[in-house]
Amino acid sequence: MQEKIVLLDEDGKPQEFVILATFGLDDDDYAALMPADNIDSPTYILRMERDDDGDLILVGIDDDEELEDAIEAYEDMQKENLQ
Repeated sequence: MQEKIVLLDEDGKPQEFVILATFGLDDDDYAALMPADNIDSPTYILRMERDDDGDLILVGIDDDEELEDAIEAYEDMQKENLQ
């Protein structure tokens, strides 16, 4: 069974996501998510960070190079899982 998480969209409405994978790259950790109600949706890659209270938060990746590296790492991990 896949783990799920609820995040707020840009309108503040809760949306449920399936956690496809979590992985590390360099010194950062990432999560690959897909909306639970739309399996045809693209996969979202978010960086996992800790807030001031030490709670885990998911943050969008603004740096194009970092995002490309994270996507490549996720795709490589998926290929390895298929072998």
